[in-house]
Amino acid sequence: MSKLPATITPEQLQQFDTDGYLIMRGLFSAQDIEALQQEFTMLHRNGPVERLFAPVSKEQAGGDILKEYPRFMHPHRVNELSRNYMIDPRVMDVLEDLFGEEPLAAQSMFYYKPPGARGQALHQDNFYLLIEPGTCIAAWTAVDPSDEENGGLFVVPKTSREAIQCPHEADPTVSFTTHEVVVPEGLQPVPVILEAGDVLFFNGNVIHGSYPNTSADRFRRSFICHYTGVSTTKISGYYNPLYTRDGQPLEIEKNPSGGPCGTEFAANSPH
Repeated sequence: MSKLPATITPEQLQQFDTDGYLIMRGLFSAQDIEALQQEFTMLHRNGPVERLFAPVSKEQAGGDILKEYPRFMHPHRVNELSRNYMIDPRVMDVLEDLFGEEPLAAQSMFYYKPPGARGQALHQDNFYLLIEPGTCIAAWTAVDPSDEENGGLFVVPKTSREAIQCPHEADPTVSFTTHEVVVPEGLQPVPVILEAGDVLFFNGNVIHGSYPNTSADRFRRSFICHYTGVSTTKISGYYNPLYTRDGQPLEIEKNPSGGPCGTEFAANSPH
């Protein structure tokens, strides 16, 4: 018999199991969000970090705003505040209920998504993380209010039990990543409307993505982390080391396969 959740309600756990996602409203305070905003404004101002963050000047960007404001990959590896937010007890407690076991942190990312930025085509996270057994869970923290106009996230409910798809080529005019998957017949993407400080948790097989930021002057900043459970035995090598809730690094076996679609797809991972 599974234990009752300690942080979320049984109804919330049931919703996550059914729809594949759960929104925790106001999980982070206004002060928490302001600290994230200030930190990543400073990090952008300080410029590139080898292999993790490569912003360029407006002149060098050649009209592509995402070259001026690219996503910051794995900031927890070089930034203490990011690492603290990645393993924040409020997030880890929810994850423990969702996994049914102790969670481990595998990845952090920060998206600036300024006005005019392209979106990210529909995809599934465990296509990239290659977690075995089971799948990952994302915690997607809104750093700005996030809606359809400024390129907020869309999810496809009830796709958490869908198999991992082999993607096709995405439209580069609307997506900055190259992979796209097909929405199963009878289902459709729905927008996730979030306020700053809300956190969206979703299963690693859930199909999700975003569209361009069509607002005139609104960024859609977000801090996104991926997690797995302590029973995981394999993960794509790019995500080692994982971190326990007390910040201790932990190496697990590198998954040597390219997943269900072969090594060519895995090598082109946008994550």
